[in-house]
Amino acid sequence: MAEEWPGALDRGLAAATHAGETRSGDLAVFVPTKVGGLACVIDGLGHGPEAADAAETCAEVVRTHAEAPAQELLQTCHEALLTTRGVVMTAAWFDLERSQLSWAGVGNVDARLVRSGPELREEVALVFGGVLGYRMPRVRPATMPLARGDLLVMITDGIDGAISPALAGGGAAQALASRILDTHAKGTDDALAVVIRYR
Repeated sequence: MAEEWPGALDRGLAAATHAGETRSGDLAVFVPTKVGGLACVIDGLGHGPEAADAAETCAEVVRTHAEAPAQELLQTCHEALLTTRGVVMTAAWFDLERSQLSWAGVGNVDARLVRSGPELREEVALVFGGVLGYRMPRVRPATMPLARGDLLVMITDGIDGAISPALAGGGAAQALASRILDTHAKGTDDALAVVIRYR
């Protein structure tokens, strides 16, 4: 496995913890892989310590099993979470050798690929109903080509999904993630935005 996150994937992360809580149940995990990188956004159900515990348990499984196929990775997370509140999660695998993105999710972590060009064109990840730690569905990862400038955007349900205005101004991945959080966080839950630009 590679030791560092690949330079071809400019990444940004912005997060906010629900008011009154000291730990967030929303986590992002970035793991270098043999052919690129794995990015996951994890949302522990609800908020507070139990949500954070579940998210952290899931994150550790992801870090340890990043090279596993999608169904196996999600199933391993599910089994590790059986005694927790559970999480929803979307994972995205970047294959830099083939210039491809594969993604799969369980639950309502929103992921979209925003194509580079004069107009915003979005492809939305196919996520399957369920909760890791409670009900694990069969998943089918979708794979698509990547072009220079494409953006992967992943947000938890603490952020309003109408984020296109925040993306319209362009900018580095960190600036975009911060703009999404600043302009679209609902303020009623933990919130997290991840942006990765393929360059």
